[in-house]
Amino acid sequence: MANEARGARGRRFAESLDPDAAELNASVGFDWRLLPHDVAGSIAHAQMLGRRGILPAADVERIVTGLREIGAELAADLADLKDRESPLDSALEDIHMNVEARLSARIGAAGGRLHTARSRNDQVATDLRLYALASAKKLMLELDNLRRALLAQARAHVDTLVPGYTHLQRAQPIRLAHHLLAYVAMFGRDRARMEDAAKRADECPLGSGALAATTFPIDRNQVASDLGFRGVTRNSLDAAGDRDFAVELVMACALAQAHLSRLGEELVLWSSQEFQFAKLPEAYCSGSSIMPQKVNPDIPELVRAKTGRVFGDLMALLTVIKGLPLAYNKDLQETQEPLYDAVETLDICLRVTARIVRGTVFDVDRMWKSVAEGHLVATELADYLASKGIPFRRAHDVAGSLVRKAQSRGVELVALSLEELRAEDPTFDPDVYEWLDPLRAVDRRDVVGGPARNQVLAEISRLEQELG
Repeated sequence: MANEARGARGRRFAESLDPDAAELNASVGFDWRLLPHDVAGSIAHAQMLGRRGILPAADVERIVTGLREIGAELAADLADLKDRESPLDSALEDIHMNVEARLSARIGAAGGRLHTARSRNDQVATDLRLYALASAKKLMLELDNLRRALLAQARAHVDTLVPGYTHLQRAQPIRLAHHLLAYVAMFGRDRARMEDAAKRADECPLGSGALAATTFPIDRNQVASDLGFRGVTRNSLDAAGDRDFAVELVMACALAQAHLSRLGEELVLWSSQEFQFAKLPEAYCSGSSIMPQKVNPDIPELVRAKTGRVFGDLMALLTVIKGLPLAYNKDLQETQEPLYDAVETLDICLRVTARIVRGTVFDVDRMWKSVAEGHLVATELADYLASKGIPFRRAHDVAGSLVRKAQSRGVELVALSLEELRAEDPTFDPDVYEWLDPLRAVDRRDVVGGPARNQVLAEISRLEQELG
């Protein structure tokens, strides 16, 4: 066990690693997440070695059986560590050496043959790619779940009008459904980015060795197929020494988290007493330690704040890889924690946000009232005149003058008389008041991507079909 405790150092070193250096060097405190992928990769590797006649069939059988047993045992032990210590030995540096040491202790010399024709470099790279693929798949499912939650609210609020904003100032009336569908579109692109990032991770590096492949007659394509990869990497230096697939996945996580932050910000604003557009489910709010009346939107605020954390993960990854010579360097170990953190942070934020969206109650009357205040149909006056042949810049100026007049009287534009309108431009006719109806104003925007009722319904139907 003394040699095993030195991890991969073996008898090359007469002196044990300094305790602080050992702590700095160890990754078992976080790379336990790779356990299922490490076991799967080792099984595929062993079975290939057997098929190629590199290992005896009896050894392969013992290795595979032992790996499956150890994988199941460790998975159960790692499932809940709150009340007990980790079952992993930190002196063995990482999850890979922990599994291999247990395997050798269980099946003897055959366990030591598992590492034939591979290095920890290509082993770790393979495990990380498998982790990235599994994570991308899970995050895509969570993104779709959030999109369904937004879509359900959109379907319920097709006929609810809400102010659309620019510069956080009321701008034009839109449908609440249209507003919610904007987030469905954002998270749809985030999903596509996850899927796209997974394509670059979907190549198996096993067989690349430490940096220069192996002299053994291995079958890389078979291992890749057994592990579910679509193919193999084409350069051993690159495969062992880069983590751009992790950077790309975390970049997709960062953008998705940024979109979550925007949604969280609007939930915070809309649930405030200043807006009163929405009431969040109490399971995602908290109270005040001294003010009994408070209902604080803590969870959307945390979702918003977690964005900085995921941005930091991305910057950490980019910084680690930016100046590394080829091929493997221990620096690459530092790419793991940012990857895990970004994935796990986004995962929980997606899950809670979907539940918040499903449970939010929108104040329809309050939204309608806000649409009726603030001259949100001023653009309709300009469009009306432009439709009569008045140059738009002239029409815009006339509408601005009428807004100023209405504001000075403390009324909305619809309260101005036809004579007052014609005093600015004689082109106005009685039908102008139809243009000042917010609902009609929204429905005149009947173009693909617009907020008109039939366009919104068509988009909802399209998305419902897409999401199933």
